[in-house]
Parts: sequence; structure tokens; C-alpha cells
Amino acid sequence: MAQNSYEKPDFWSQKAFSEGYPARSVYKLSEINEKFGFLKKNICALDLGSAPGSWTMFLLRNLGEGAKVVSCDLNPLSKDVFGDNLFFFQGDLNSKEIRTKIREQGPYDLVVCDAAPLTTGNRTVDTARSESLAEMAFWYAENMLKSGGNFAAKIFQGGAEQKILMRMRKVFFSAKMFKPQACRRESFETYLIGVKKI
Repeated sequence: MAQNSYEKPDFWSQKAFSEGYPARSVYKLSEINEKFGFLKKNICALDLGSAPGSWTMFLLRNLGEGAKVVSCDLNPLSKDVFGDNLFFFQGDLNSKEIRTKIREQGPYDLVVCDAAPLTTGNRTVDTARSESLAEMAFWYAENMLKSGGNFAAKIFQGGAEQKILMRMRKVFFSAKMFKPQACRRESFETYLIGVKKI
């Protein structure tokens, strides 16, 4: 039986492996940064749903030693993801305890979230779960971003993205969707982008 493209390493997966990143998703954040200029030296950044840690590693490599990177996931980061300026919390991002710990490390100049739900194959179920994750990420951006801060979060396309964008436009100077080239062709994921919190 033929493999699908999720089972075999593609260009981006091979590139990630060669550059020491745990996953191909790093190039999505790289493209987002190239397009919107989110990464500035020595800022305070928050990575939500971060395991295995490619986005966290990218932030650590590109923000400078004076930056602070706060990262959180239910699962641990890859052992290769570490730094003196990294604060990792393992736990549920919706829990009061984790929210308190993350808030204590802020406020943030950047909030990013590449979290994806466990998929079922039922698009209605999967998009609803993705919407919940995007809503959670937006809550963090709304409550913990500094004025002028930026935001990027994954969401599965299915209609909810427009509803969240409408709310984001009340919080950011600019809010739009962006689909990086590094997304798999058959994927229905895209990214919500909030530029400069009001």
C-alpha cells in the first residue's frame, strides 16, 4: 500500500532534521517571521502547545541571549531544546495553575501557537477542536501581550477562523490569515496573524 505524504519525509522534514530541529513546523514560523517581522532581539516570547519544540528552538536561536522564551505543552520538549533563557512548563494551558505561572513570566512581546488537536478524520470534529485551541491561544494574546505585541496561531479552515479574525481586529491594528508554503499541500491548516496589539 502506498504511503501518504504524512508518512514519508518531505523536503521540509529532511531540512528540519539536517538543521537540528525536532519537526518541520519550524519553517512555518520562519515564513511567518519573514512576512511579518515578528522576531526582534531580546524580546519576551510565549510558545503555546510547543512540544516537541521546533518553534521554541527557533525562538531561542533567533531572539538572542537577552530574550526570554516561555514554552508550555502537555508533553515534554525534545531533549535538544534547552537554554538558560528558556522557561518550560508542562501542563494544561487551560488550567488556572499554568495560566498563573505563564502570566508571572510576562507580559509578552510575542505569542505563538502551533498546537494541533488529535485528529479523528472527521473534519467537523477536527475543525471544532482546532477552533478551541485557537480560541485558547487568542485568550493568552488578549490577556498577556504587551501593547504593540504580535500573535500567530494555527487553525484548521472550516469557518471559525473568520469569527476569530473579527474579534482579533478589535485587539490588533491588523489581523489576517496566512498559509505558509511549508504547510503540506493537502492540509487545511492556516494561521491567524495579529500585528501590533492596540
